[in-house]
Amino acid sequence: MRFRPCIDIHNGAVKQIVGGSLKDEADFAKDNFVSELKADFYADLYRRSGLVGGHIILLNPAGSTYYEADLEQAKLALAAYPQGLQIGGGINADNAEQFLDMGARQVIVTSYVFKDGRINYENLKRLSSLIGAEHLVLDLSCRKKDGRYYIVTDRWQEFTDEVVTPETLDKLAEYCSEYLIHAVDVEGKAAGIETELATMLGTWGKQPMTYAGGVGSFDDLESLKQCGQDRIDVTVGSALDIFGGALPYDEVVKFCS
Repeated sequence: MRFRPCIDIHNGAVKQIVGGSLKDEADFAKDNFVSELKADFYADLYRRSGLVGGHIILLNPAGSTYYEADLEQAKLALAAYPQGLQIGGGINADNAEQFLDMGARQVIVTSYVFKDGRINYENLKRLSSLIGAEHLVLDLSCRKKDGRYYIVTDRWQEFTDEVVTPETLDKLAEYCSEYLIHAVDVEGKAAGIETELATMLGTWGKQPMTYAGGVGSFDDLESLKQCGQDRIDVTVGSALDIFGGALPYDEVVKFCS
């Protein structure tokens, strides 16, 4: 289980938010932490720690008045750690190559592939063919409804009809190299992981994947390691001391190394 760090950017600042609180209206999110430091500080920290494959997420939509400020932060991070970070948020076939040219290791995609509640295979195949599956990470961020984990899009606001299951993972795997899976209902709460989801992901275990959501203690990290059969990488955000939390960054890196 490797540690995959994150740089979440919202309203032009590096933040940690409560995932389920994000709204396009008025560019609202409930903040856990707003950094006074720019994104390149965190990118350089991750580079010096030897952490590869962390992710930058642009949380404002392209039409937002804050999008350009988000993008400037992302450019700083990619320049500080070229080929070390993935990037997601509004990625599609028209701009994916631009982000790779900026220095992104891979691009992360959700809404472009999951359109009108279903998998849009035309968009998926187009993007995968354009940049290569090795450069594509599919974000299967999900929320629980009626006992199942449904993929959500548009900054986690819209439910699709697609459920995260081993069958879903199988049919998408040929088009991408990794999965990023936010457990949105616990994202940013640092109050425990979604063990049912983590167990299912670990049982599948055929392709690299990163779990994010709810980690608030070393017990949670150990639980994820056990549930995921040591096959799932982990993101820790709000709980880290570099984002105002209690978990020492250096100790989390060491735990996951």
